[in-house]
Amino acid sequence: MTRRINAEGLALIKRWEGCNLTAYKDVAGVWTIGYGSTGPHVKPGMKITQEEAEKLLLEDLDRFERAVDTLVKVPLSDGQFAALVSFAFNVGEAAFAKSTLLRKLNAGDYEAVPGELGRWVNAGGKRVQGLVNRRAAEAGLWVRGSYVASNTVQAEPETPPVIDKETVSWGAGIMSTLGASFASPGPLQWTLAAIIVVGFGVGLWLFLSKRLAAR
Repeated sequence: MTRRINAEGLALIKRWEGCNLTAYKDVAGVWTIGYGSTGPHVKPGMKITQEEAEKLLLEDLDRFERAVDTLVKVPLSDGQFAALVSFAFNVGEAAFAKSTLLRKLNAGDYEAVPGELGRWVNAGGKRVQGLVNRRAAEAGLWVRGSYVASNTVQAEPETPPVIDKETVSWGAGIMSTLGASFASPGPLQWTLAAIIVVGFGVGLWLFLSKRLAAR
């Protein structure tokens, strides 16, 4: 069963396509009607009702939902799926299939998608502000659903940092020296003990910080 666009994505498409019940030429010179419906069924002078416009939109979306569902090989949230359906609906299946956006996404580079969307802002060889705004809306929908994980993946706690034997031996030696200092206390011994304690604490903190940063 083909995945369907969610309500937020459908609203985005309606908002940016707008609804014209009389056929017109878009910025690229293509005859269009309803919510951006194009094709041989759209003729100059053609008029439709609002109900027919809604029906045409759902029929047109079916094709692009199938395209995204088939061409994308990585998991998508509902928002991400909707953003790509809107994008494919606007640029066409063939352009989406050959896009760098799709190639990077299928390689697992989710973060590249908003930037790639932002490249598709020209029509008829000219930058169109309406397309700039639409790509921004699609990127926003994408980012809101940027964290994807299968519901079959079991969550696991973070693995605590491992302190190796060398570090343990080093710490034991420090503590041994500290113990010897307290065996015959005096001003020098107390000063040495304080230096050792502070040095040991700082060293251990730096060690653990580096281990955590490397995770």
